[in-house]
Amino acid sequence: MNGYMGEGKTVVVTGAGGTLCAPVAVDFASRGYNVVLIGRTREKLQRTADMIAAGGHGSMIVLADVRDEAAVRDASERIRDRFGACDVLINGAGGNQSAAVTGTDEFDARELEDGYPGRGFFSMDMSVFRDVVETNIMGTVIPTRIFARDMAHRGRGCIVNFASMNTYRPLSRVPAYALAKAGVSNWTQWAAAYLAPAGIRINAVAPGFFVNERSRKMLTTPSGELTPRGEHIIHNTPMHRFGEAEELLGCIRWLTDDDAAAFVTGITVPVDGGFLSSAGL
Repeated sequence: MNGYMGEGKTVVVTGAGGTLCAPVAVDFASRGYNVVLIGRTREKLQRTADMIAAGGHGSMIVLADVRDEAAVRDASERIRDRFGACDVLINGAGGNQSAAVTGTDEFDARELEDGYPGRGFFSMDMSVFRDVVETNIMGTVIPTRIFARDMAHRGRGCIVNFASMNTYRPLSRVPAYALAKAGVSNWTQWAAAYLAPAGIRINAVAPGFFVNERSRKMLTTPSGELTPRGEHIIHNTPMHRFGEAEELLGCIRWLTDDDAAAFVTGITVPVDGGFLSSAGL
């Protein structure tokens, strides 16, 4: 599998300081890729760079907001100057915000009252809602637009987007995130069809429940026990556990392998411990 090993190819990983994408970046580095880490927080990216360095490899840190087209274009020029054109793009930047999460699973009439202390859809700050949608959707579209241009010039390239279980089911309490991740999958299909004549394959992974810093507060108690929401997720996941970030690597390796996945484009692959196969009954 020539695409399995990097052989000096360049991979750009957005959101590379995150729980899921940091191991992805480390794995690409271990396989010989030139790895570029993009994000807004140097401290987070540096932790990933340190993990890569611990394995005897190097990386390049580029600070950029993936919603800012000028910033991403500048990043691509800097990357091109150092490594040449991008071969693989991992659109991992995204995520949710606590202020875009409702406090209940369904409508509570009290949220219509002035001074309602909780957070419902009608009392939610729409600027935060909009920010979640923009980060996940435009934070995928804009890097694709920038880096796919170089790919199109060369007639080859591979992109992997990050979808979610919310792509398939609008999970309770996370309306903005659910909307955005459904959009990522739809965008993946559209872009795959549009860019296929340019020799670019575009797919997505849809992680199940992998605990990160933000979701840990919703799924576990301070003492480490499962919250009712966490228990419900485990009950509806046939493998009866949360996923580990390293368990995404095999799927991403396959999708970015130009031999093994040469005829694969426009799909979203669930990596979910069977969550989507369970009706919860």
